[in-house]
Parts: sequence; structure tokens; C-alpha cells
Amino acid sequence: MLKNINFFKNFFIEQGLTKDLADFLNMLILLFILGFVIYFSHRITRLIILKMFTLFASRTKTSFDNLLIDNGAPRHFATLVPLFLTMKLFPIVFHDYPNLDSFILVILKIYTIFIFIWIFRSVFRSLEAYFKMDKRLKDKPIDSYIQVFMLFVWAVGIGLVFAVLTGISLLTFFTTLGAASAILLLVFKDTIMGLVASIQVAVNDSVRIGDWITMDKYEADGDVMEINLSTVKVQNFNKTITYIPTHALMTDAFTNWRGMQESGGRRIKRSILIKAKSIHYLVPEEVESLKKIQLIESYIKEREVEIESYNDLNNADKSVLINGRNLTNIGVFRKYVQTLIEEHPGISNDMTMMVRQLAPTSQGIPLEVYAFSADTRWANYEFIMGDIFDHILAALPYFNLELYELDVNLPDLKE
Repeated sequence: MLKNINFFKNFFIEQGLTKDLADFLNMLILLFILGFVIYFSHRITRLIILKMFTLFASRTKTSFDNLLIDNGAPRHFATLVPLFLTMKLFPIVFHDYPNLDSFILVILKIYTIFIFIWIFRSVFRSLEAYFKMDKRLKDKPIDSYIQVFMLFVWAVGIGLVFAVLTGISLLTFFTTLGAASAILLLVFKDTIMGLVASIQVAVNDSVRIGDWITMDKYEADGDVMEINLSTVKVQNFNKTITYIPTHALMTDAFTNWRGMQESGGRRIKRSILIKAKSIHYLVPEEVESLKKIQLIESYIKEREVEIESYNDLNNADKSVLINGRNLTNIGVFRKYVQTLIEEHPGISNDMTMMVRQLAPTSQGIPLEVYAFSADTRWANYEFIMGDIFDHILAALPYFNLELYELDVNLPDLKE
């Protein structure tokens, strides 16, 4: 074998060249031959492996093998064959230069470690994409778990690189690393907290990808797009992006609107202020006029019979309107609004629905609508609520009620 290696060297010496020059020219020729072998072995290996992966992927129903191809796993695998071939043949090429040989072998070993890291990364990325395609897992923080595995791979890889460079064993390296665990815990504090938070989020099912959350501390109000070890990516409704520390989901208060979305109803809780001076008992003429409003016609007739029976039974002196029982314009209006939302097609009939009068304020009497829209989509929800309150505001004059409006009288400015 050695005789074949020195074939070119012996030829150059026979031609009268010095030994040093013959050694150098012999190394260059062998290096050229090795480069030729590496190039074609890489091309052939890559072609074979890619062909095998593509053929296998076309015959299977799962998409995982296609994802492996997309993430470059076969390409990285194909690099291993010429790499191992290089490591085997380099000592032959540099047998006359042992110092250079050992240095290059160290570089090749480190490169091999990184190739394996790229392979693991391609596999984990493929797994991440594959799991996200599963409807049962697409809202889980898969990114966090993949990042944990990649951190472990990188830790082992860096340990191997250090072992190759220093010549110490991998066990000794990690034993020394364990002694410095306190420093590592300090350095990787956020990562560890993020990992714990990601696990708690998944176990407690407190946040999923796609959930609408609001977090005032970080000015976040939108949909969760991504959950990883360090941050939660939220796309706000104004299309800006907010990044929230993952561990903040365990330590800070936030609102998850998933329950509202899953319930199929979105709460409407809005009030109008009615001017107190416009509230009064209804006189017979007003009652007759309000009977023409179809939504409350039957209600007014039933109440008339009930009130008249009560007043007759108690001999109420109706020459004074306040005596006995009476209808009020705000009471009839409240019933009108209640009937309006009960019959509105955009309101959910399976959830709480009421119109209530709140405590009087210095600005008037609040009349509040409390109901749930049947459509949780923001634009549709706003349309339903707007449609209801448009009608309410327009109906006020029919009941001789007035909306409170702040009257600001600016003082006259004199020179």
C-alpha cells in the first residue's frame, strides 16, 4: 500500500527532484485525486439518496417523508458518505505531513458533528411541521418542545466539539459542566422559565395557537400566532405584532376569549342615558298612541286590564294621576327594547337577555341592554350592536323620552 502511495514521489525522485519537493508534489497529486473522488462520491451518493427518498415518499400516504425532503434531511445524509471517505483517505494523502494531517482531521471531525446537528434539526423541523398538520395538535405549543430537543442536541454537539478540541472525554466535559450548573441556571434562566411555562400552558390548556387574548401590560390584543420557549407571538387587530415572554402567561393576568368564541355568543353590554326630566306617567292619550306600536300592543292592553282591576279594587282616586298604579313612558320603553332584542335575528336566544335600568346618575338614568350576539366575528358583532342601538335611539321620541346630552355653555370671550 505504501509503495502505491509513494508512486509519484519515487517517480519525481528518479527525475532528479529533491525529496522535499517530491513529497510536496506527491501530496498535491494525491489531494487532487482525493478531491475528484470526494466530488463524484458526493454527487453519486446524493443522487441515490434523493432518488430513494423521493421514490419512498411517493409510495407512502404520510407527508412526513415529504417534509424531510423539504427540510433537506436527505441532502445532509448524502454529505456523510464523502465525509467519512475523506476522513479515511486524508491520512494517506498527508502521510508525509503528520502535523497537518492531525489538524485537518480535527476540522473534519468538528464538521461531522455539525452535519449531524443539521440532520437532527431537519428531522425536528419536519416533526414540527408534521405535528402542526394534525388538527388535534395544531393549537399546541409544538415549537417549544422542538426547541427543547434542539437545545439538548446543541448542548451535546458543543460538548463533542470541546472534547475534540481539547482531547478530554465527553464524560469529563459534562462532569465539569455539572459543577458550573449554578452559573448555567443563571444564564439560561429565561429559557428554563419558558420551558416550564410552555409545559404548564399545554397541560392547563390556558392558551392555544389561534386564541384571541388580551394582555394590557404588554398592549397585546389579538390572535396567538406562535408559542415557543422564549416568547408568545400575538398579532394584534391593528396588524401589529406583540411578543410576550412565555413565562408571563403564568405570572401576569391576561384574558383568553376562547370561551366566548366556543360558546357561539359575544356579549353586548351597553347603555344609553335618558334625561330624568323626560320620565313621566302616561296619560290615556299617550297610552292610546303607544298601542299603535305593534311590538308592545298586546303588552299595553294586558297591563291596562291589570292596572284598572287593581285600581278599582283599591278605590284609587284617579283624578290625581299618581294615585294607584300607572304606566310610565320609561317602563313601556324598557319593555319595547326587551321585545326588540328578543325578536332580533342577530341575538342568541339561548343566553342571558335582558334590558335593565341602572342606578340614576348625575347625567341621567342609564338603560342597559345585556345580551349576546349570535355571531362572534368582530365586524358582524359590531353591526348587530349598532343596528339595535340605532333603532333604540330613533325610538326614544315615540315615548316622549329624551337622550341625555351634555350642554356645554362656553363663556363669552371679551377683549
